[in-house]
Amino acid sequence: MGAVPSTPRHTSNPTETAEYLIGTFVGEKSFPLASDFWKKLLELPLTLRAPHRVRQACQLFAQNNRNTRHLAKILIHLSWCLQEANQISGAPSPVYMKAVNGVYISSVFLKHIIENSQSNKMEDLYLSLVEGEPVPKDFITDQSIENFVMHNVLTFLGSIDVSPTTFRLHQELLNFLLVAMSTQLLSGPSSGPKDVNPFIDAAMSPESLLVSLVVRRLLLNYIMRPRVPSSSAASYSIFSKESQPGVLQRVGSAAANFVLLPFNYLVSSNGGGSRNQLADCSLYVLLILIHYHKCVASDERIIDRSDDNATSNSVSKINTYFTVNPFSKALENARDVEFDRIDVERNAQNGPVVRIPFASLFDTLGMFLADETAVLFLYSLVQGNSDFLEYVLVRTDMDTLLMPILETLYNASRRTSNQIYMLLIILLILSQDSSFNSSIHKMILPGVPWYKEHLLHQTSLGSLMVIILIRTVQYNLSKLRDVYLHTTCLATLANMAPHVHRLSAYASQRLVNLFHMLSRKYNKLVELRDDKLQTRAMSTGDSLVEDVVVYAIMHRQEVFQPFKNHPRFTELLENIYNVLEFFNSRMDAQRLDGEWSVEKVQLFIINNCRSWRGEGMKVEFLFFERLRERERRDDGIAKFYTRTKSFYY
Repeated sequence: MGAVPSTPRHTSNPTETAEYLIGTFVGEKSFPLASDFWKKLLELPLTLRAPHRVRQACQLFAQNNRNTRHLAKILIHLSWCLQEANQISGAPSPVYMKAVNGVYISSVFLKHIIENSQSNKMEDLYLSLVEGEPVPKDFITDQSIENFVMHNVLTFLGSIDVSPTTFRLHQELLNFLLVAMSTQLLSGPSSGPKDVNPFIDAAMSPESLLVSLVVRRLLLNYIMRPRVPSSSAASYSIFSKESQPGVLQRVGSAAANFVLLPFNYLVSSNGGGSRNQLADCSLYVLLILIHYHKCVASDERIIDRSDDNATSNSVSKINTYFTVNPFSKALENARDVEFDRIDVERNAQNGPVVRIPFASLFDTLGMFLADETAVLFLYSLVQGNSDFLEYVLVRTDMDTLLMPILETLYNASRRTSNQIYMLLIILLILSQDSSFNSSIHKMILPGVPWYKEHLLHQTSLGSLMVIILIRTVQYNLSKLRDVYLHTTCLATLANMAPHVHRLSAYASQRLVNLFHMLSRKYNKLVELRDDKLQTRAMSTGDSLVEDVVVYAIMHRQEVFQPFKNHPRFTELLENIYNVLEFFNSRMDAQRLDGEWSVEKVQLFIINNCRSWRGEGMKVEFLFFERLRERERRDDGIAKFYTRTKSFYY
């Protein structure tokens, strides 16, 4: 068999015994399910000498698996080991060693077959036994092997707590799920009815209680971030009294990344904070599960009665639809362990509910939002779980989430477009709540050390958010030129506008400069496109009477003049000109010795703001509601959300 030995060596050396077992496993000889070979393979510590020998073994295994069906058989033995492990109270046992060995071997060879598959039909897996294969009496021959193994994997993960004894098995089972569910990568970003994803399709079929248990366990792993026990950090010695290396341990140390390689196409982790492999893998698995959509085709018969004198003909029409994702539903219905609105309202809840500590989840997300996976997870929560969104909006320390979001947007040039899109959508969702828009202007930041262009001292969180959104608009105009990103930024600013309070002088200047920049671009493009461009201006209603905003508008009031009588922008600018006329008329009427200085103008504005009553000002809230309604009807925005999410599939 080339470089992989296949002949027995009668020696007590465990390394040679391991090489013989692996060589036999990947070879041409098929061993039945009841053979003692499987017990020896899973119980002995295994190791290979070099990564290239693993590749050779994988290639040989892929060639022979069609006849031996050893992949299906080791998955069956893995399932039996997990069933036995579920019945153990948690004490160290050889059963855990067997399960870890089985899942590790399965992951390595399954990954090779998936990555080198010649089609997306997954025939190369051969997840079935040869007809007439002798099996134990208690084995159900007509059951799906992928359903069998996925049910047992999910049952163990959802039912058994993470402990020093079970930690390694939890970790390897999560790695196995990442490999097994990576078949989606062969189908592209848009799923179709002909796509074949046997393992993740099998994961979609368990009962609701098991789904809830799995989602809860994955969330708790991400929140609690359990550490590798010191006794098993270097090897699987926790399972072996002889403290010998575990399954392919030497190979695993050299090729640890290549087991997870398929998922690297889905997401790359570059976040800060303390990395935790179990927590990261738990989040990866959860994101894959909640965002998977099984496309199903239905054959609908339509009766053609166009010709009344002829016999009616039946026409077949293929319709496609997506099945309900139970994991997505479980996450959407997750509740806080400390408070449950449904319990307060005394309404009955159908089915099991995932209960997690929202406070701990909130703090964990705030620590790791530099990570792209955490951003996608936060988006999934605020977009899908109304209880978590409500919890976020009532938190008084909103800076826990907003500061890392705004810092990431500030460094947009060093981030992926996927991450920028997700963060902006999160801000747009949050800005639809009036209490959020009001509260962020009441939180004062002593400083913003990462903002380099200007010293921001004692500025409000709302002012910083305005500054960063404007900066993102400018970055988009100069670099990305994405119309949907542009619309999202301006829609968020429009949502915030009616609630602006004590906007900083720097933010006010940037706001007016933004209008000036957009107006110049508008005037240029109107000449080229015959007034077909849609532009959103900012009008802040009663909040315009704040002194720094008024000063910025009066200082650059000429930029608004070209749009004063424009039919498209008259309604937007009416409030601005009401404010300008009020202060300009009082300034003209005031006799002053000498010239107007900056200090005198500012003092004049502050004094006259006290007498402002807002007569003639239109209530802009209804206008912004119309803007949001227009966004909801815009097919382009819907395509934007779809396109953004598809980057992660």
